[in-house]
Amino acid sequence: MQAEPERIECLIIGSGPAGYTAAIYAARADMKPVMYAGMQPGGQLTITTEVDNYPGYPEGIMGPEMMENFRKQAERFGTDVRYGMATKVDFSGKAPFKIEIDEKKTILADTVIIATGASAKWLGIPSEERLNGKGVSACAVCDGFFFRGKDVAIVGAGDTAAEEASYLAKICKKVYMLVRRDEFRASKAMQNRVFNTPNIEVLFNTETDEILGDSIVNGIRVKNIKTGEKKEFPIQGFFVAIGHQPNTDIFKEFIDMDETGYIKTVPGSSKTNVEGVFACGDAQDKHYRQAVTAAGSGCMAALDAERYLAAKAHATAG
Repeated sequence: MQAEPERIECLIIGSGPAGYTAAIYAARADMKPVMYAGMQPGGQLTITTEVDNYPGYPEGIMGPEMMENFRKQAERFGTDVRYGMATKVDFSGKAPFKIEIDEKKTILADTVIIATGASAKWLGIPSEERLNGKGVSACAVCDGFFFRGKDVAIVGAGDTAAEEASYLAKICKKVYMLVRRDEFRASKAMQNRVFNTPNIEVLFNTETDEILGDSIVNGIRVKNIKTGEKKEFPIQGFFVAIGHQPNTDIFKEFIDMDETGYIKTVPGSSKTNVEGVFACGDAQDKHYRQAVTAAGSGCMAALDAERYLAAKAHATAG
């Protein structure tokens, strides 16, 4: 039997840079935020090793440590950080909104900030998981710097893969681009950029057979899917660019999204189509997907939520 629903002013669903920043701002605005940290508390940065591109850390910082700092700061201002997952929502009426946690607890929230992030799609081979953070990455912009002057490989055929291959080519000695089919999915403009970059070698009809290395990546074995021929290349970095999946499934019935599940927000704000529900971070950003942009959008969501509550209180008082 479920306990009585708990009424709160501001519920933040998900953690990571967006969620924690929203929490810091919401707590400082005395909105008494409650955060449910989700399946992966701290978000994608908890499976990242060094973070070198977040302002304020001249020596860099390990991803898990950075997220621990974010959490401590949010808690210092009074955020109630809880472990658990939102498993069902009802945004059909006006606030308070009903949210079910772990299928056993009900929250009634005056405002909701969605910060559930996105998960990188992986190839699903054991060596990829074993060497994740040890040369295997799903973000060339985040981690490419560590492979300056080295040989790397990137998997993918879309615009993101082509863009990341071009980025890597500027700092790496050699970039092998592995495309499973016999053609790109990327736009012609992006294809031309790849083909006109001399240190990118595109291998069509090619899939990853194995990432080589005991404790760090030192090579790759690929397979031609037409001939079955296998080849090995020495590389130091392996990047997966086959897309991300936003963690937004439970909101689909109520929140407007694009065809891939990213939440649509009103341009220049964090507002969704449901008044009182806001979205930030990678759940609504498929373009940048950086810790610093996620944090910025978390700030926006908290400020938007605060203004929404203030306007509502003013209207009620009037």
